[in-house]
Amino acid sequence: MIYRRGLEQVRTALSRQAVVGLIGPRQSGKTTLALDLAVETDTLYLDLETRADRNKLVDPALFLESFEERLVILDEIHRVPEIFQELRGLVDRGRRKGIRTNRFLVLGSASIDLLRQSGESLAGRIEYVELNPLDVIDAAPDNLELTRLWIRGGFPDSFLAASENDSFEYRRNFIRTYLERDIPQFGVRIPAETLERLWTMLAHSQGSLLNASKLAAGLGITAPTVTSYVDLLSDLLLVRRLPSHHANVKKRLVKSPKVYVRDSGLVHALLGLADFNEIAGHPVVGPSWEGFVIENLLTAAPPATKASFYRTAAGAEIDLLLTLPGNHGVWAIEIKRGSATGLGKGFHHARADLKPEKCFIVNSGNSRFPVSADIEAIGLRQMTESLSQLRK
Repeated sequence: MIYRRGLEQVRTALSRQAVVGLIGPRQSGKTTLALDLAVETDTLYLDLETRADRNKLVDPALFLESFEERLVILDEIHRVPEIFQELRGLVDRGRRKGIRTNRFLVLGSASIDLLRQSGESLAGRIEYVELNPLDVIDAAPDNLELTRLWIRGGFPDSFLAASENDSFEYRRNFIRTYLERDIPQFGVRIPAETLERLWTMLAHSQGSLLNASKLAAGLGITAPTVTSYVDLLSDLLLVRRLPSHHANVKKRLVKSPKVYVRDSGLVHALLGLADFNEIAGHPVVGPSWEGFVIENLLTAAPPATKASFYRTAAGAEIDLLLTLPGNHGVWAIEIKRGSATGLGKGFHHARADLKPEKCFIVNSGNSRFPVSADIEAIGLRQMTESLSQLRK
C-alpha cells in the first residue's frame, strides 16, 4: 500500500466542516482512501453505483437521519444528484443539535457535477479536497521510481502494474472506458471517436498554446465546439489549461492558455508509446516531462496558489509562475529534463520584467545548489517537498 497524503487532508477537512467533497478523476484512489478512513471510525459506506445502496436512499432524509452520529461516505454521488438538497437539511438540523462536523464524505469522479450541484445546495457547509493521481512524494523515493512514475503516470493501477505492457494496456482500457461509459454517465452526448481524436491531438501538442481553430479544422467541427470539449476534459480533471500571467508591463503578452493532458501516463498511452525507449525518441518527451513536473508541483503547493506561465511576443518566457498565498510572493520556475541548468535569454528577460521573489531550475536530479546569486537548481522531489512545507 502507498500512503496518500490526501488522507490527512480529508481528516482535517472533516474536523472543521460537516460535508467534505473528495474529487478527482476516476481510479485515482478516492474509494481506497475513503475505505482506509472508514476503518478508523464508525462509518457507514454507500456505493451509489450499486442498485442496492441507491435503493436505501429512496427517502434519503429518513434513512440518513438515523446515522447522524456516524460519518456517512457516499461514493459516486453523481448517481443520485438530487441528494444534495436533502444533505443541506440534514446538516442544518444536525447543527441545531450541536453536530457541526464530520457528517458526510461525498466522492465524485469529476468537478463537473460536485462543484456545480453541491455549490448551489451546500454553500457554507462543504469543503473540497482534490485527490490527484500518485505524485513523487507519495510514490517516488528515488530516481528509478521517479522515472517509472513519469512513464506510467500516477493512476495507482497503472503505476503498480506487474509490467510495462500491463501498465500500458491498463491506460488504453482506461481511455476507452472513459470515452464509452463514464462520460455518457454525466449526461454528455459527444461522439467517442471525436473526443478521442481531440484528446490525442492535445497529447501531440502537449504544453502548446490552445489554438481551437486549428484543432477544429483537424476534427471537422467548429472552434466553439472544440472549446466546449476542452472545457469538459478540464472539468473531468483530465486536462489542465495553464493561463498566461497578466503583468503590468509595457510589452505585448501572449494571452492564450497552454494546454496539458494532466497525467503523463495518459499522454504516452494516447500516443501509443509503451515504454521509456519509445518515449525518449519521441518529440513529446520534453513537453511530457514539463507537464509531469507542473502537475507534481501544483499538487504539492498550498491551497490558493495561482499557477500561470509568462511569455511575450519578443520571446521572454518562464515555464511556470507560482503566485503563493501569504507573504511568499511569486516563484519563477524553469523546467529541465536530466540535470541541465542552462538558461536562455528569454528567462532572464522575463525575470527582469516580473522580479519574482525566488527563481528555480527544476530538474530530475537529486542535488540542490545555487546557479547564480538569485537562481537555484533543485530536483523535482526536493521542490515538491519545499512547496508542501508551505502548507503547514
